[in-house]
Amino acid sequence: MSTQDHSLSKSKSCGSCEHGHDDTPLPQGALVIASGILTGIGLILHWTHAGPGWLTIAAFAAATLAGGALVFPAALGALRKLRLDINVLMTVAVIGAWIIGEYAEAASVVFLFALSELLESWAAGRARRAVDALLKLSPPTALVRLPDGSEKETPVEEVAVGTEILIRSGSRIPLDGEVVSGSSSVNQAPITGESLPVEKQAGDSVFAGTVNGEGSLVVRVSKPAAASTLARIIQLVGEAEENKPPTQRFVDRFAAIYTPAVFVLAILVALVPPLMFAQPWLFWIYRSLVLLVIACPCALVIATPVSIVSGLTALARRGVLVKGGVHLESVGKLRALAVDKTGTITQGTPRVVGVISQSALSEDEILARAAAINSHSEHPIAIAITEAARAKGLAIPPIENYVSITGRGATATIAGHPHFIGNHKLTHETGLCGPGIEGVLSSVEEKGQSLAVIGHQPHEGCDGEILGIIAIADILRPEVVEALRQIHSAGVEEVVMLSGDNQRTASTIAKQAGIDEAFGDLL
Repeated sequence: MSTQDHSLSKSKSCGSCEHGHDDTPLPQGALVIASGILTGIGLILHWTHAGPGWLTIAAFAAATLAGGALVFPAALGALRKLRLDINVLMTVAVIGAWIIGEYAEAASVVFLFALSELLESWAAGRARRAVDALLKLSPPTALVRLPDGSEKETPVEEVAVGTEILIRSGSRIPLDGEVVSGSSSVNQAPITGESLPVEKQAGDSVFAGTVNGEGSLVVRVSKPAAASTLARIIQLVGEAEENKPPTQRFVDRFAAIYTPAVFVLAILVALVPPLMFAQPWLFWIYRSLVLLVIACPCALVIATPVSIVSGLTALARRGVLVKGGVHLESVGKLRALAVDKTGTITQGTPRVVGVISQSALSEDEILARAAAINSHSEHPIAIAITEAARAKGLAIPPIENYVSITGRGATATIAGHPHFIGNHKLTHETGLCGPGIEGVLSSVEEKGQSLAVIGHQPHEGCDGEILGIIAIADILRPEVVEALRQIHSAGVEEVVMLSGDNQRTASTIAKQAGIDEAFGDLL
């Protein structure tokens, strides 16, 4: 990705000025655990009167310092900006507790607040990890074609719009662009979620982060790295991390008013009685410090991250990943729901759903011959056919003279006879796609299924023959229909499905699942 994109990821990992935990050289979790253990030890010593008094105080002091390493730096940063925030209130309350001898309260306040920071950081870290995973989708360099015909590996941020780059077989595409020459199948699942590779040829668009298939492509760059489709997705995920849930925003607004109010009240308690009523100074200063300690909103501060993290964790155990608290809190208000197709409604991998014989061969014989040729290919459809044959325990015949035809299929010799297997386009090219075969192929495609046609290849002494047609589809997950029923029962009035697959496939899957509406051909 571009320098801009890498800086985006880096910035997401640094924490804001409101949190001091990233400034400490020790892991945040270790400090919180240490603070909690030391606070527990101090409380046990205090309640049981075991050991000397200095040992109890030392345990509370160590607990305060361990937890304070995550709080005190943030308070100092806020004071430098002449701002009173919750970190400042917590810090002053802890100092006040130590002054009046309430060591246990000081350690407990620091531990609870540090724990809330840890939980909040854990929730935010999920989005950061999502950004990091997206950054790894796109290679940092591109193979640029120079005017003299040579090639040069160049950082993607230095590749100008209009430059031609070479995409080799099996490599990730580094930049958005348009195919100039070559043909290949491209796995666009990382960007569009499509379950099957998409055939690309001259004039078609390709996207950074997608994976090229068996062919090679020459691509003219259409967007700089910082403006690619993948870069925009990364930006959106990063922005989602910054969005706080409504409850957290309320706590922030409350703290902005509450913290200064507590300080003003504490100052009034310390000054008004001695100045206006000749009361003893030490007594009322002590009272003002007590006020600061009891005014610490620990319950309010820790309640929000605890509830959010509990919800996120419970959902994660059930296989549901939520971007953050803002989205979790929105679920209860949902009236419409948009879902992805691949891997959400469907199982995410293509499978053989039918074999249609067009010859004297049985369905198993057709599947075995198709698997024999496809066992030499890594295309998802080829893998699906091979796995289907192996699952049935079929004897797969040996082949010779295997040749891959990029974007169409393959040819090979089985038992001395030239065979082909491929898509609708390859079948047309063999000249064997008569009206009858065309009707069968159309009926398969109308169901939103992909197909593989296997036949005898025309050669000397043989006009060729279609042996059979294999239908492949990404099938529904078994729990989808019941899950959608429960979603409707929970108050969601409309469910729509979004898919990068063609509209025909999307509509077919939506109908099978009982989804209200489907939108295909999306990016």
